[in-house]
Amino acid sequence: MLNINAKYALRLGITSFVLSTVLIGGCSKDDDKNDNETNPELEIVDQSVNPSLIKTLAGFDNLKITTLISSDDVLPESPDFIFGAQPDGAGMLKNPDGSGYILINNHEILQSVSRVYLNNELKPIKGEYIVDSDGGMTRLCSATLATPQEHGFSKPLFLTAGESGAESLIHVIDPLGPIDKKNTQRTNLAFGRWSAENAVPLPKDAYSGKTVVLIGEDEGDGQVAMYVSNNQGNLEDGKLYVLKRSDNNTVETDIEKGNSYDVEFVELDNVKSSTGAQLQQQTVEKNAIMFARVEDIDYKKGGGANGREVYFTATGVSQSDKLTPVTGKTMWGRVYKLVLDADNPLKGKLEIAVDGIDNPGESIVNPDNLCVTENFVYIQEDGDSFYKENKHDGTIWQYAIATKELKPMLQMNHRRNEAAFNAKYNPDNVQTLSTWEYGAMYDISDLIGKPNTFVVNIHPHTWKDDKYLNADGGDARLTDNKEGGQVVIVQGIAK
Repeated sequence: MLNINAKYALRLGITSFVLSTVLIGGCSKDDDKNDNETNPELEIVDQSVNPSLIKTLAGFDNLKITTLISSDDVLPESPDFIFGAQPDGAGMLKNPDGSGYILINNHEILQSVSRVYLNNELKPIKGEYIVDSDGGMTRLCSATLATPQEHGFSKPLFLTAGESGAESLIHVIDPLGPIDKKNTQRTNLAFGRWSAENAVPLPKDAYSGKTVVLIGEDEGDGQVAMYVSNNQGNLEDGKLYVLKRSDNNTVETDIEKGNSYDVEFVELDNVKSSTGAQLQQQTVEKNAIMFARVEDIDYKKGGGANGREVYFTATGVSQSDKLTPVTGKTMWGRVYKLVLDADNPLKGKLEIAVDGIDNPGESIVNPDNLCVTENFVYIQEDGDSFYKENKHDGTIWQYAIATKELKPMLQMNHRRNEAAFNAKYNPDNVQTLSTWEYGAMYDISDLIGKPNTFVVNIHPHTWKDDKYLNADGGDARLTDNKEGGQVVIVQGIAK
């Protein structure tokens, strides 16, 4: 991921308790709630003192956007808490004490994880950090809130991937556990070392009795990795694999739109004892496909076979001139569709769902986070690669799985012509397109009883103020983290 000036440096327990939870990286289903159960008494209103920083686009005027939390908000039970920069991977779950909800967020540049308590009206009342920059160790980008209902684990787990170079690790955090901000021992060596963006468990009914976790690596020669355990809910005893074409072709741009390719996952050796550099060398030796930055992964909702239909992004890379592609790599970015074999998660078919090169600068530009429902793929852009031929600000696109129709749905609302707005949210008067970035988008419909309701995270990189600096209180990231951040709710999104 990029900030507005330059590329960043290489990118809790409770006993068994039935919780309604929401998955990020996608749009999970709350199995404890009937699909038709609603909460008509809940009125979703603006909760933040800051205005929404996104807007609807033509054809989506029925959507309603309200704010949930922003960096200027003062929470009544924790007035010193600051909702920090770059809220990215996230999830929401019911508070076990019945008093409302708990919002979990990565803050990428802070290397931290916040926990915000919401009342039953979705008003934030208390905030705290459960991981600070010392405990996070590396930038924490996208994430998955894995749940007993969806994934078969014994309790909720927040899987958050480190993304600051090849030696980074993936954390397994108890989102309901005690505050232990500086704990560095919550990483999982069985997932390997990668500059990883997300670790996404497939739903428990995708492969009965197994745990299957897909991992995306945000590097120029990025990988799609897969952890497989034959014990459901086990994250330690499995094996790790990487994706390759069955014909051993490793070149990304040799994958052409309209074609389908046989692929398989090949096992990596000595994963727990290997360095990231050693694992990278194995990917070369084993002919893994070299993708241009695998930033997010999600699966189709609806249960059963749907959970074996997986989508992932290759964000794309360019030469330093921001005009010329890198040989063998997507530049504008792609969304891939991977359908795994019904009997064997290590085999499947791969194809391109959306390719930015089809309409350069007008279609998707640097796709990053994904949210997949039963009928749509929602594609969030990280267009701050600043390609010179990009024609629009950061956009969320709706891709219809059945018809393959792609429509722009939401866009960053920069309001560059409003002096007062710019004085606050763009004090350096940056005029470059796509200087703001999306984090997570996820479905909270069943959780709160409001159909077609989603959360969207926003990184407004030009919004800077010294009062946001070092919001988590850690010691590892004391500079370059004074951005504001925001979370909004969008109602009316089709599933």
